[in-house]
Amino acid sequence: MPGVVFDLDGTLVHSAPDIHAAVNKALAEEGGAPFTLAEITGFIGNGVPVLIQRVLAARGEAPDAHRQAQLQGRFMAHYEADPATLTSVYPGAEAAIRHLRAEGWRIGLCTNKPVGASRQILSLFGLLELFDAIIGGDSLPQRKPDPAPLTATAAALKEEVVLYVGDSEVDAATARAAGLRFALFTEGYRHAPVHELPHHGLFSHHDELPDLLKHLLA
Repeated sequence: MPGVVFDLDGTLVHSAPDIHAAVNKALAEEGGAPFTLAEITGFIGNGVPVLIQRVLAARGEAPDAHRQAQLQGRFMAHYEADPATLTSVYPGAEAAIRHLRAEGWRIGLCTNKPVGASRQILSLFGLLELFDAIIGGDSLPQRKPDPAPLTATAAALKEEVVLYVGDSEVDAATARAAGLRFALFTEGYRHAPVHELPHHGLFSHHDELPDLLKHLLA
């Protein structure tokens, strides 16, 4: 049977509310004004370092490595202490993964979220055991849209054919760079119109996913 690799944030879980809360807690410690959920959602997708870079840039701060590390450390302390209070699994996602596993598919996760936090979230929702390979944003020197993390995750599944499922511009670019067929979840964190993202199939609810992936194999 083939394999399938999933993105996490915006694809399997709606995690923006907890990321938003952790950013604002970190800023509040220094007297900074909070961001809106929509603003923080717009910063998600390229990993924690880029998230913090965008936060600082939005406040008009010039790039500074020490300042970046300071705020990033505070953010991670808050986020890792409480990563899933406001996070939810997208409807049908768990059932879709369990259906695919029951049919013999091997399942991977490739995310720009740190691997420890990713594993913690999957564990809290009872999903960790469903994944055969997990690579996070700190597992390799490269992060998506560099194809290296996705290529490594696909290789770890040890299947001849591997598909990729994601929700964003970053995921679409990563799939293209890695040469994998890509299923786009339309209800995640993308910013561009669907037609601007290269994809081989799209779905708006995870109930549709097993049949879509089978179609992409044809």
